[in-house]
Amino acid sequence: MNAALLAAPLFDRDTWASVPFHFWTGVFGVFGLIVGSFLNVCIHRMPRGESLVHPPSRCPQCESRIPWRYNLPILGWLLLGGKCAHCAHPISSRYVWVEGLTGALFAGVWVGHGHAGPLVAVALCLFAASLVVATFIDIEHLIIPDEITIGGAVVGVVLSVLLPGIHGETFSWPSLKASVIGAVIGSGVVLGVLEFGKLLFGRQRFQLPPEGRIVFTESEVCLPDRSIPYEDVFYRNSDTLVFHARHLELVDRCYRDVTVRLRLRAGSLTIGDEELDPATVVWMAAHTDEVTVPREAMGFGDVKFMAAIGAFTGWQGVIFALLGSSVAALAASALLTVLGRREWTARIPYGPYLAAAALAWILGAREWFVAWMMPPGL
Repeated sequence: MNAALLAAPLFDRDTWASVPFHFWTGVFGVFGLIVGSFLNVCIHRMPRGESLVHPPSRCPQCESRIPWRYNLPILGWLLLGGKCAHCAHPISSRYVWVEGLTGALFAGVWVGHGHAGPLVAVALCLFAASLVVATFIDIEHLIIPDEITIGGAVVGVVLSVLLPGIHGETFSWPSLKASVIGAVIGSGVVLGVLEFGKLLFGRQRFQLPPEGRIVFTESEVCLPDRSIPYEDVFYRNSDTLVFHARHLELVDRCYRDVTVRLRLRAGSLTIGDEELDPATVVWMAAHTDEVTVPREAMGFGDVKFMAAIGAFTGWQGVIFALLGSSVAALAASALLTVLGRREWTARIPYGPYLAAAALAWILGAREWFVAWMMPPGL
């Protein structure tokens, strides 16, 4: 190999251009498979607050360490037959999906943005990887960690200065401006939707059957046909769960014919005229006909998530993400209805739809959408 080529900077565009373009497509695809293996670690450990580097990969069931040969992307899962080599506990096929998806996305990012330089492609691969992690964590845990949302917004702004090509710019200032405006508009629009949705749909009434009974534990409210975690309904200090109890039982006392108001974030539990601290009430059960539960049109995590998306895509990408995610959500709802799984639509948070739209943007939707918004001659 030419000595000058070896001495060239790692990401020199001329050096990369001396090799066939689609050679790098394969390199990015393989690199994506490897990164996807690490993303599986992030998806499993981040919601649990565990270290991403220690201990090494291990079976979540028997905690035996996984040898390197079984850590090979996709191939390792196939060699194991989808089971732990030590305890035969099933290993989720999610690991294969994440690795394969990440590999395909990295290859697609190179095809779409390799002409702008290898560093721009690497930066957008980083963004794509964060979207994959956010999607799978949100589906499983209904949260998107701040490391991805707030951290992603900060990284997006910094990279826009260092790599203006992310926003199709040549100089740092226009790129920085696009990133900041995108982050502000993205978070601002979703916050507006959240607040407006709260006014229109901020309460949900559940009718209970005769002699209906609800139970409040330390972590959730249990209705006759479902359980609702507190974090799903209490976002604000003003969020109030209300019902009229014919009979109410606490561990140490009982009440009859009282109205109950629970504002968990504000630390307030009102039973009739009595005010209690909900932290001291570990269990409560009531007989009632109806309960009114607070709800949000979207979660606050989506506000921060849109800031991160806007920092990488600019305001045009924000508009596309909002429109595209709506279309994706409607399409998913229609498909699940046809498949007889309509109830699944309520279990899918909105974050994955935003992520899917943002991925479509960086994989090629940007060009035609911008051309559609600002056709020649305008």
